[in-house]
Amino acid sequence: MIRSYEAVYIFDSTLEEAAVTEKLDRFHALVPQEGESVIDVSHWGRRTLAFPIANRETGYYVVAKFDAASEMLPEFERALKLDDTVLRHLLVLNEGAQIAPTPTTKDGEEED
Repeated sequence: MIRSYEAVYIFDSTLEEAAVTEKLDRFHALVPQEGESVIDVSHWGRRTLAFPIANRETGYYVVAKFDAASEMLPEFERALKLDDTVLRHLLVLNEGAQIAPTPTTKDGEEED
């Protein structure tokens, strides 16, 4: 079953953007895309970390959204864990925007 996922990567800040893009292409090749779906990648750039990770104060942040089958994810995460330039990663199921419930009165009618 194909589902939407969102991944956040924190790379070593010494990497250039071209090197990060090359690594992302290699990682995302492990998750085959069906039909027209495209991986949406957003480079946030170098940012200061909230706390040091592996004696580093800054990291290169990237957010990617893609569709994949859940069977493909273990190999994808394994490749991320084996790469020394990936300081942290987070992969979550993207369920889209959450709709807030509308407040109701005691009678079950909506408030204006």
